[in-house]
Amino acid sequence: MYELTLIGIGTGNPDHLTLAAVRALNAQDLILIPNKGAGKDDLAALRHDICAAVIHSPGPHITEFELPERDTRTQDYRRRVDDWHDIIADIWWQNITTTCPDGGKIGFLVWGDPSLYDSTMRIAQRLKSRAAIHLTVVPGITSIQALTAAHAVPLNEINGAVTLTTGRQIRDGGWPASAETVVVMLDGQCSFQTLPQDRLQIWWTAYAGMKNEISISGPLAQVATGILERRARARQEHGWLMDIYMLRRLSV
Repeated sequence: MYELTLIGIGTGNPDHLTLAAVRALNAQDLILIPNKGAGKDDLAALRHDICAAVIHSPGPHITEFELPERDTRTQDYRRRVDDWHDIIADIWWQNITTTCPDGGKIGFLVWGDPSLYDSTMRIAQRLKSRAAIHLTVVPGITSIQALTAAHAVPLNEINGAVTLTTGRQIRDGGWPASAETVVVMLDGQCSFQTLPQDRLQIWWTAYAGMKNEISISGPLAQVATGILERRARARQEHGWLMDIYMLRRLSV
C-alpha cells in the first residue's frame, strides 16, 4: 500500500507553511523533489530549504528526479500535456518502487496549492492503476493570496465576481465575458499586452511571498512597459521567474 501526500507549500516562503504541511512533511518515508534543470534549479533548492527548515532528524529520504521537458512538436495542446504527464508518472513510479518497494508514505511538495493550476493530482491518479494507493492533499497558500497581500488589495469588489484564468486564455479569447476582476496565472508572454489598456488597472507581482518579491501596480497603460522591463531584468538575474497579476476595470 502506498500513501501519496501532496503537500501545498505556498509560494516558497517557509513561513507560509501550515502546521498540517509541517506534520505531513515529517510523516513521510520518501519525499520526491523535481529538478527542472539548469537555470531553474533554484526551485529544487527552495524545496530542499523548506525541508531542512521544518523536518526533524532523521526525517524521510529525499530524492530529486529530473523533470522532462514537454514536447512542443505535437500541435494539440491537450495531447502534449497528457503525454507529458504520462512520462512524469513513469518517473514517479520508478523512484517510488526503487526506494519503497514494499509500500510506504510518499510526499510531494507542491508550489502554492495542489488544486490550482497544478497537475500533481492528475499525475497521482495515473498511479492508481499500478498499485493500491491512497491519496491525501494538504492545502497551501496560493500565489493569489500572496499577490493580494503584497498589494494590500481585496481580491473582489463588493458582491463582485472573480475570474481565474491563464495567459493562453487571455491571448486566445481576450477579456472574459462579464468579468469584473480577472486573475491571470501561467502567463509567460505577458498577455495583458493584448488587451485594451486604457480602462484597466493591474496589480502585478513576481516571486510572490519570497524575499525577492517584486510588485508593481497602477493603470495598465501607465505601468505595462515598466512591468515588461522589470520582468526581463528579474529573469536575467535569477534565471527563472514566476509571476501573477490581477486586472480590474477602472472606474469611469
